Amino acid sequence: MPRTPVTLIGLGPMGQAMVRTLLAAGHPVTVWNRTPSRAAGVVADGAVLAESALHAVEASELVILSLTDYQAMYDVLESAAGSLAGRTVVNLSSDTPDRTRSAASWAASHGATFLTGGVMIPAPMVGTDQAYVYYSGPKEVLELHEIALSQIGAPRYLGEDPGLAQLMYQAQLDVFLTTLSSLMHATALLGTAGVSAAEALPELLQTVRGIPEMLDAGAENPGADIDAGKHPGDLSTITMMGATADHIVGASEAAGIDLGLPRAVAAHYRRAIEDGDGGDNWTRIIDGIRSPR
Repeated sequence: MPRTPVTLIGLGPMGQAMVRTLLAAGHPVTVWNRTPSRAAGVVADGAVLAESALHAVEASELVILSLTDYQAMYDVLESAAGSLAGRTVVNLSSDTPDRTRSAASWAASHGATFLTGGVMIPAPMVGTDQAYVYYSGPKEVLELHEIALSQIGAPRYLGEDPGLAQLMYQAQLDVFLTTLSSLMHATALLGTAGVSAAEALPELLQTVRGIPEMLDAGAENPGADIDAGKHPGDLSTITMMGATADHIVGASEAAGIDLGLPRAVAAHYRRAIEDGDGGDNWTRIIDGIRSPR
């Protein structure tokens, strides 16, 4: 079966991984990067290096962007804007939902269709069974290019609003980056007592892995309870969790390490207690997060 030609612009580790995955699936791939030397490896694997961003765009109807942010899209594609008409631009770069919506309007003004994507795995996992990508924008456009895009990761469609995939991507990274910071903070805290990172991380990761089971043990469907405004405090109350959060601040202060993260967490519980919700489940902190003072 003939494979759709694909242009991929942006050859960082993620872009290179996507090129190799597409090539392995039989897609002809044209590439371009502002630093041409980064293309050497994928060209050796069979990709074609375009002379310019304009030539790269003109090589394929499907143009995938893997750039630092959305400003980079304008910087790269402005010179090729006259050739965007009739093409599909799939931007897998990271930025805010509002900038994503503006980018979709910009692409439409040049006659292109626009899909937003959020790749939810690191570069080494591109193309594996664990890979998945959130998309939003015109569903029919995703379906048209699904064979090629599925090589990168299983598509998960969220809706027509081009900002939705970006919002989900940032929400996922909210969890991911906060977890990474907490792991490093906890490792530093243990390190003040002479516990090495090699010893600490395996112990700390057990807690990370156990969080899904802990949530399920507290409620059959914790998300549904939050949607219904139900926060029964029969297992872990705001007051109890808040006291623990304060203890973490105290331990961190005594150890002489950074207090930014534990203070931010403790502030969520303090707000809920001030609002009179100390007897509710810890999930009640979402009220203060939704409506900051």
